Amino acid sequence: MSDQATNTATETFVAYRNLLFTVAYEMLGSAADAEDVLQETWLRWVKVDAERVRDQRAYLVRITTRQALNRLRTMSRRKEAYVGPWLPEPLLTAPDVAEDAELAESVSMAMMLVLETLSPTERAVFVLREVFDVGYEEIAAAVDKSPAAVRQIAHRARQHVDARRPREVVSASQTRAVLESFRRALETGDLQGLLDVLAPEAVLLSDGGGIKQAAPRPIVSGGKVARFILGSKGKNGGALSSALTVVNGSPALALHLDGEFDGVMAVRLENALITGIYYVRNPHKLSRVAFETSLTLR
Repeated sequence: MSDQATNTATETFVAYRNLLFTVAYEMLGSAADAEDVLQETWLRWVKVDAERVRDQRAYLVRITTRQALNRLRTMSRRKEAYVGPWLPEPLLTAPDVAEDAELAESVSMAMMLVLETLSPTERAVFVLREVFDVGYEEIAAAVDKSPAAVRQIAHRARQHVDARRPREVVSASQTRAVLESFRRALETGDLQGLLDVLAPEAVLLSDGGGIKQAAPRPIVSGGKVARFILGSKGKNGGALSSALTVVNGSPALALHLDGEFDGVMAVRLENALITGIYYVRNPHKLSRVAFETSLTLR
């Protein structure tokens, strides 16, 4: 490939990179694996005669989807051997993403966990159709199915997700307000303060990956969640502090222990109460967050 052709291919790839990364991340729940998929996509893209590609965006999405499907099947075997609950890798997002309710929901921790319950092909079809509004024929080419089959898969996946997704879309300002109350109660060890913002049916999932201390199973009920959180704070011993940030399209907390970055806590809200807490402590899933931001404690 000539230098000019390489430069053109690079410009096209860069123009669609954010789109391709989001497709891969929503299919995989891992920013690190999504970056690997983009690298594989790039290596295949530079070998293509771009002038003969009628729709370059569709072509790149197709390559990315196929590579992500291959990676997703490999990841499923890794997850089977994973220690404790598996949570998506937290992804820092710009504050304006949190103000776009539909986009924020599509990458939220709660939605990413719902997507985990789909088969690889269902997940690819749902992400491409429902999140990016890709046409059925384009999706069919990406997942190697007929358009008719893709329509059926999309319908089945949509029903599956609708039955499990959060029942209401919560604004960023509502989430921030609840998180501020939760944060104050957490830092001061206020049990009643935690109970005031936790729904009776609240569930906590913590992901330490077998490296950091975490609950081996989900903690269920607001009372048990509150006592587990304060009990863990006591066991860790150090000074715990937190800072508001934006993760996966929604306000979240970045926690520090004795000044060292310790984890990210995202929440799911319904009726102004926390129904789900997702606490990622696995350092392998936090390196990107730690690298991309220098969070200021407040």
